[in-house]
Amino acid sequence: MKDFKSHFKFNKRERSGIFFLLFVILILQIGYVIFLYFPMAEYEVAFSEDTELQAKIDSLKQKSLPKDSLRIYPFNPNFISDYKGYTLGMSIDEIDRLHAFRGQNQYVGSPQEFQKVTLISDSLLALISPYFKFPEWARKTGDKSVGRKKVVKKSENGQNSIRIKDLNKATIEELQSIHGIGDKLSRRIVKFRDRLGGFLVNEQLYDVYGLEPHVVKMALKNFRVIEKPDIQKININTASLEEMAQLVYFRKEIAQRIMEYRSLNGGISSFDELTKIEDFPSDKIERIKLYLTL
Repeated sequence: MKDFKSHFKFNKRERSGIFFLLFVILILQIGYVIFLYFPMAEYEVAFSEDTELQAKIDSLKQKSLPKDSLRIYPFNPNFISDYKGYTLGMSIDEIDRLHAFRGQNQYVGSPQEFQKVTLISDSLLALISPYFKFPEWARKTGDKSVGRKKVVKKSENGQNSIRIKDLNKATIEELQSIHGIGDKLSRRIVKFRDRLGGFLVNEQLYDVYGLEPHVVKMALKNFRVIEKPDIQKININTASLEEMAQLVYFRKEIAQRIMEYRSLNGGISSFDELTKIEDFPSDKIERIKLYLTL
């Protein structure tokens, strides 16, 4: 019994701690009872719509919608590239049917003919046909196998042969008749041609960035340099840095190195010396020589 009583002996500090703990428990119990029987009044949060701010937000949303959507411009459906067809929602088979049809040198002249060739759905036709832009020659009900000019003629032996068009006069639309040349590449060819002042040799078509060699071979079956432009050649020994840098085959750094080489060696006596210059495009030396003189 004596040992049992020893468990209930506390000093003054311990008794104060026990009293404080009991006091806290009591306060919590009282607070709990008050919370149950006297619930706090519910307050409604006052909310009013700022119509002016909401109108501004709606206006900004409407302005951002055109940026997120694909904008379609009028185009000739006869010259749809793989990428263009993909962006329009056409399947691979539908694009291939159009290219096979065009490979026979045939043209569609109406939305109905386009659907008949590609077998696209009515819903897709209704979506993209408002942007179709057919040239006058394609809308005619006559021979769809000819364009603005006759491209097929009879040779002396009676077999069909393709009339070659001048590469320096080919339009963007005409270039797109070659499978593998879409809107982007056809514009790049024309831009490159303009920077050159015109193609001097057929092989320069290989220098167009992004144009695959097999596509160039197909293009050269229909387009070749017939009328060469009259250009003013650059004297490699007297030209300024700006004059040499205008040649599309040179970067400005290469032009600078040519001038340094010219100064160190007292001039350039042959075009073969250019190939000794660091980073000079030696594989294009034959084309570059067409624009230079010693």
